[in-house]
Amino acid sequence: MDFAIPPETEDLRQRIAAFVAAEILPLEADPASYDEHENIALPLLDAVRAKVKAAGLWAPQVPKALGGLGLDIAGMAVCYEAMGRSIFGPAAFNCAAPDDGNMILLARVASEAQKRRWLSPIVEGRVRSSFAMTEPMPGAGSDPSAMLTRAARKGDRWVVEGRKWFITGAAAAQHFILIARTSDDARKGLTAFLFDRGQPGWRIVRRIPIMGPEEHGGHCELEFTGLEIPDEDRLMAVGDGLKVTQIRLGTARLTHCMRWLGMAKRALEIAGGYIGERRSFGTTLAKHEGVQWMLGEAAMAIEIGRLLTARAAWKLDQGDFARKEVSMAKVQVADALHKAVDTAIQLCGARGYSADTPLEWMYRYARQARLVDGASEVHKMVLASAFLDQGDAFWS
Repeated sequence: MDFAIPPETEDLRQRIAAFVAAEILPLEADPASYDEHENIALPLLDAVRAKVKAAGLWAPQVPKALGGLGLDIAGMAVCYEAMGRSIFGPAAFNCAAPDDGNMILLARVASEAQKRRWLSPIVEGRVRSSFAMTEPMPGAGSDPSAMLTRAARKGDRWVVEGRKWFITGAAAAQHFILIARTSDDARKGLTAFLFDRGQPGWRIVRRIPIMGPEEHGGHCELEFTGLEIPDEDRLMAVGDGLKVTQIRLGTARLTHCMRWLGMAKRALEIAGGYIGERRSFGTTLAKHEGVQWMLGEAAMAIEIGRLLTARAAWKLDQGDFARKEVSMAKVQVADALHKAVDTAIQLCGARGYSADTPLEWMYRYARQARLVDGASEVHKMVLASAFLDQGDAFWS
């Protein structure tokens, strides 16, 4: 495996990093930059996105033919990390969840007509999207086979009944990807559909309050009471819903890691600046051995996460599903993010716990990392299953 970054990718990474430093980081210090859910205010986001487009940095993960920059997944890793240095960064470049994962999925599996109708508006930034899979108990969560929401065929249409919850971005989304049960077949019982916010037969029950901060559109509970979806808006074949989730979530889990690594590095950057100046017991905090141990451990955890993410990205680019590699990266980076932010707050003391830095924002955000797109425990089960099945080949 070659860790060298191609010159054109390195050039793009540097341009993204420079844009983040000059145009986005300064916005974080102004309370007026935030909406009521503690994310970047939409009018400000629109203005920043216009600058991103003008700079030629828009949607790097999308194929060039569809309006993006055409990065491979290894290239996305280094560029997303640069974006993640700012808490507003991923949204500014149109690389934030859930739109990011939805665009990658639709670019791979949607028909040409579906790409024009459902994908292009997301790529252009004219609409937002959502992925509706998770359900209240006893429905589907990390185990899609427990899906209770059903879609029944009625002529050339499908009629959907059921309930979803913790659907990220739903309150702001115009386009939705829905996973529903279409048969009781263990492997081919789920199907994916596309629907528009304006279609009747469904509603947002509530925007679920969370520890926050929130993505635009929050995390919502949805109810389906006869939503009719034309068969032409079915994504892939009937029974391919599980395949759709696997295609989407594999890369989406890794792009989370990419963004989180940028945030983790930023947390240590904030702490490093503070301990280099703050004096205690006759010297700066940075000279204390205990402080150095804390900083070194957090930095090492981040670097391990970067290596695992790079390897998983490389394997995905080779056409491998990279299930165990993605799971290892997801567990490691989620832990590294929390460790980095927690360490930074501890080293910055009361200042870190205050809102004078973005660390307390990051701390609340970081806690979800061990839950979203599969809890860490589920990924550890994936790893154990692979080891028990592959034996010594697990390490190959």
